[in-house]
Amino acid sequence: MLDSGYLGDLGGLGSHRAFARLDLRGTGASGEPADPASYRCDRQVTDVEAVRRHLGHDRIALLGHSAGANLAYAYAAAHPGRVERLLLVTPSVRGLGIDIPDRARSEMARLRVGEPWYADAAAALARVQAGVGEEADWSAISPFTHGRWDADTRAYEAWMDERRDEAKAAAFVAEGALDPDATRTALVALDAPVLVLAGAVDVGNPPAAMAEVAAVFPHG
Repeated sequence: MLDSGYLGDLGGLGSHRAFARLDLRGTGASGEPADPASYRCDRQVTDVEAVRRHLGHDRIALLGHSAGANLAYAYAAAHPGRVERLLLVTPSVRGLGIDIPDRARSEMARLRVGEPWYADAAAALARVQAGVGEEADWSAISPFTHGRWDADTRAYEAWMDERRDEAKAAAFVAEGALDPDATRTALVALDAPVLVLAGAVDVGNPPAAMAEVAAVFPHG
């Protein structure tokens, strides 16, 4: 539930093809609904379909990143014939019911042992995994979700922190928003190529879990 500005220009994608970024309900240039319950992921599928119709395309190439991938799953499940291709960038696995064990995340974390920030971040990760992590610990593990932790990345993370809205994020995945079993069953009908992009050192989305995401799709 961050506004789509956090995606930037998607690495210069605009020089290769036209693309549209969607500000989800209550973010960026999109208005805030009267009923906060409409922030639920499944209730925003109609918004994606409305954008497709507005753009005048019979089928679209759809990109979902992180938690936004849950909306991409739901849209593809509801409108498989409208998806030309699907790109999932370090996607959340919640909408598919895939489990990522703490052990897998810890193994990924140890790949960064040579980084100057590693000791503090690893200790914070251990506290988070033990269920005793505080807000400072969640901030301390941020380097694990980026390929590099330089001044530009730290500024980007700070920019996102200013725009996070925990209440809207919670509403996005509120009870009833996700139905992994039904979604996986529906996605069997998706006759479109699906590419899942993983980060080689991403603690949040280990490559093994991303391979499980790809395996859900007939053409993943």
